[in-house]
Amino acid sequence: MSLLKNIHSPADLKRLSPEQFPELCQEIREQILAVVSNVGGHLASNLGVVELTVALQYLLDTPKDKIVWDTSNQAYTHKLLTGRREQFHTLRQYGGLSGFCKREESAYDTFNAGHAGTGVSAAFGMVEAREQRGEKHKVVCVVGDGAMTAGMTLEGLHHAGGTNKDFIVVLNDNQMSISRNVGAISAYLNRTFTGEFYGRMREETGQLLRKIPHIGAEMQKIARRAEELAKGAILPGLLFEELGFQYAGPIDGHNFEHLLPTLENVLKMKGPVLLHVITKKGLGYQAAMDNPVWFHACPPFVRETGVPAKKAVRPSYTSMAVDALVKVARHDKRVVAITAAMCEGTGLNAFEKEFPDRIYDVGIAEQHAVTFAAGMATQGMKPVVALYSTFLQRAYDQVVHDVATQNLPVTFCIDRGGLVAEDGTTHHGAFDFAFLRHVPNMVVAAPKDENELQHMIKTCVSFDGPASVRYARGVSLGVPMDPEPTVLPIGKGELLREGTDVAIVAIGVTVWPAMKAAERLAQEGISAAVVNARFAKPLDSELILKTAKNVRCLVTVEEGCKMGGFGSAVLETLSEAGVMLRTKVLGLPDWYIEQGPQDLLRERYGLTADGIYSSVKQLFGAGVVADDAARLASLVGSLPHGDEQGS
Repeated sequence: MSLLKNIHSPADLKRLSPEQFPELCQEIREQILAVVSNVGGHLASNLGVVELTVALQYLLDTPKDKIVWDTSNQAYTHKLLTGRREQFHTLRQYGGLSGFCKREESAYDTFNAGHAGTGVSAAFGMVEAREQRGEKHKVVCVVGDGAMTAGMTLEGLHHAGGTNKDFIVVLNDNQMSISRNVGAISAYLNRTFTGEFYGRMREETGQLLRKIPHIGAEMQKIARRAEELAKGAILPGLLFEELGFQYAGPIDGHNFEHLLPTLENVLKMKGPVLLHVITKKGLGYQAAMDNPVWFHACPPFVRETGVPAKKAVRPSYTSMAVDALVKVARHDKRVVAITAAMCEGTGLNAFEKEFPDRIYDVGIAEQHAVTFAAGMATQGMKPVVALYSTFLQRAYDQVVHDVATQNLPVTFCIDRGGLVAEDGTTHHGAFDFAFLRHVPNMVVAAPKDENELQHMIKTCVSFDGPASVRYARGVSLGVPMDPEPTVLPIGKGELLREGTDVAIVAIGVTVWPAMKAAERLAQEGISAAVVNARFAKPLDSELILKTAKNVRCLVTVEEGCKMGGFGSAVLETLSEAGVMLRTKVLGLPDWYIEQGPQDLLRERYGLTADGIYSSVKQLFGAGVVADDAARLASLVGSLPHGDEQGS
């Protein structure tokens, strides 16, 4: 009989004996593999925390006790054990379960999180709320070792460690975040044992042991093993105890004989405690263990082989952007690339292959990445910061304060601009037009296709000031490519189609749907001009005003928030010029967009060719009726009084 099918809440889990847990964990891994291979998702991290999740839910009294999952993309087992098993097949689907924790979804989900590094701060906020309210329950935060590079994690540990409040942090150490971990914290132990003193001691000891006949080589192996044990048993505790935490571990996060009693003891301890747990990313599925980077967040795949279920028919916008960056870097040695634990995700691994000494992965530290780039720019370099739109939000102050105020030549390659599908609310790139276009000195660009993208990469890198280019998630359009990227005139759009009835002013991935909508309108006798704005800032006011003066109404289209975005910029331009005509802004509404396939979401929010066509036709039709009514009123008003009565 299946154990998992009989678990509808943690109360059911508590009825099992610990001897049954390995079998339960096998069933959980089977369920996760079955669903993720079908719909895609975060596989490797979830396979690595199965035992840890079971142990936490077994020993804690949730939802009274609180578990905060940092990032929360590793909470699939948590969902399966908290009443969502029957809905688990809907994971990351439109209208289904979120791929992250979501308070609106379950009382067991204590905090919505899609960005790493938020967990400790949020959990310690719950600790202080508990104290303020005079309540008695446990608060546990599970944080990955990759998030230790996030400044917020260290800020939260610093705050919590300075108190004597009961608080448990579980450090899930799998030596990875999304990419391999980098930086001082991940190298802390190795550095300690590679200093001059230890290096000399190791070499002299080795020379001595090698002189001992027969057993010397074997003794050397034992000495190396002892060194590794010392690293794990002594030094991590020193680091966290200096931050004010009692340290326990490291322990095997897959061995219930170690995990359960240790965790049970930790739950009884007073004050801030950090439990260090060692896990294996992808455990239970060999392909994920062999390639945890790809299986961090993977599309649907063939379970037997681990290969994608569908092969992309064309290169992605991401790969095309990096191809262009590589071409630019070949001709300019000042160009360097910077990313924040997203080398593979942003495609910069291709840049790294050609320029291994000109790429910097700073770990999950977006704020540092931007100010680091600013520092390089002051010394004559041309840094390019590649981040997802949703992660650039984390470095907003650094963009404003450290880059733009000094007018430094830092280029921001903004990947995943617009709708990003199944990752949903926390990951849609809805806000970059709005939060960048009002920053002085900043250039804000978005290409209509991959050929224009390569030219915009060249344009932004060549610009002597801060510039950004945003591009969508997904495959490119397959348009013909120019051999080499060239510089476009900053702030100049292009008129793709002339028209006398309506103007459609579009930017980025909405341009070609706008063209299709215009073609359909033409079949119905409505003449639609189409402007590819190219730049949200500086806006091509001259082209837009010239086009607007020849039409009866104007529609803007963007795959970003309507409030304060590209459409707002166009309306401001019309207002300042005193141009009065009927207008409509198409974009994303003032709420957080749900998860779902890109095509479905674009259809839902009117950003397809059909949606643009319908909006334009409705606006134009209303304008024609209003104009006819105004002309009739004017005509009636001009008639003599007697004739008016006679009529």
